[in-house]
Amino acid sequence: MNEIFSGLPKISYEGPDSKNPLSFKFYDADRIISGKPMKEHLHFAMAWWHNMCAAGTDMFGTVTADKSFGSVLGTMEHAYKKVDAAFEFMNKLGVDYFCFHDVDLVPEDEDIKVTNRRLDEISVYIAEKMKENGKKLLWGTANLFSNPRYMNGAGSTNSADVYCFAAAQIKKALDLTVRLGGKGYVFWGGREGYETLLNTDMKFEQENIANLMRLAVDYGRSIGFDGDFYIEPKPKEPMKHQYDFDAATAIGFLRQYGLDKDFKINIEANHATLAGHTFRHELRVAAMNGMLGSIDANQGDLLLGWDTDEFPYNVYETTMCMYEVLKAGGLKNGGFNFDAKTRRPSNTYEDMFYAYILGMDSFALGLIKASEIIEDGRVDSFIKERYESYESGIGEKIRSGKATLKELSDYAEKLGKPDIPSSGRQEYLQSIVNSILFEKN
Repeated sequence: MNEIFSGLPKISYEGPDSKNPLSFKFYDADRIISGKPMKEHLHFAMAWWHNMCAAGTDMFGTVTADKSFGSVLGTMEHAYKKVDAAFEFMNKLGVDYFCFHDVDLVPEDEDIKVTNRRLDEISVYIAEKMKENGKKLLWGTANLFSNPRYMNGAGSTNSADVYCFAAAQIKKALDLTVRLGGKGYVFWGGREGYETLLNTDMKFEQENIANLMRLAVDYGRSIGFDGDFYIEPKPKEPMKHQYDFDAATAIGFLRQYGLDKDFKINIEANHATLAGHTFRHELRVAAMNGMLGSIDANQGDLLLGWDTDEFPYNVYETTMCMYEVLKAGGLKNGGFNFDAKTRRPSNTYEDMFYAYILGMDSFALGLIKASEIIEDGRVDSFIKERYESYESGIGEKIRSGKATLKELSDYAEKLGKPDIPSSGRQEYLQSIVNSILFEKN
């Protein structure tokens, strides 16, 4: 078979001193970090929609990149070419996982029966390529936002007919996920929200969304899906207010409707900042609730108010991400999906490789530095010492749940007035992080 990315080599680790742009500076797959190889911490995944499909279109302009891969767009020939391109790309970069929406894989027909036949056909070819190349499916999902029928949402739609079409797409996407051995299935409510409450029954819509998710769980388990279902929070854009606003909102929703035993949270860095949170905050909220599932590894531009899906390069952010992941014990079924796209002017095949090298190196360096912060111990020790008043006496009674409100009141009266709490020493702790981040390797 002729190479699609001819002239582009298999990317190897050459170390931080290398000036070769087509090499890894920090991602050394077999390097042991915190007790296991780097590649086992970092299950990197290729996003089919951005890497194999997105061609630079934005709301102000048309395509700038050629993603035809030598075929005619919108045909099954093109679907097969994307599969060939995807596996060649993953092989050359050492990426072992991929993610997809249903309509990323094949052109969608007006008749869902035709689309489903196409999906069945292409899934056979994908399965062969997976076996041949040793690649795995991280998670699958259905695109329930692009087609005009989803203008008012999928689970939240006001049309029962559209609701059934959403269910049909979910069923087929779950079929494909199980067929290809995926350990995750994602719900991203891209249009599950509202523009105005003047025409919206919010309780009705959220109940319908929860019911659709429950039906998906029941069907998935019935066909042998033993992985995790995920909600991917996002606060806005395209809808003014989306129901899965942030991790805390999504977790509350899952618990309200009894879905929390099957669902975890897929955190995206760019969505976190759109919600007014840090990436780290969203990871911490998910982890402390036992619901950190998977990660969309990208970043946004803080000067822009929309989802820019940039490849991650902010090593401070990737370090704090990996600190949270390591402290949480890692990701069970999840990984690091590059839900990221090259910038519109970066329109060559070579740019696709540069982008993944950037993202993989950024997270690899973040993993190295996060492990060093934990091994250094000063940050964790400080946090422990900051709360030491709860380790004995009245503090211990508070934490054990044995204290009464009257007892606490009596204690306060005897005390007269409390001492000023100890310093939070934020700047000192930030200097520790900086010294570890920027020390000479």
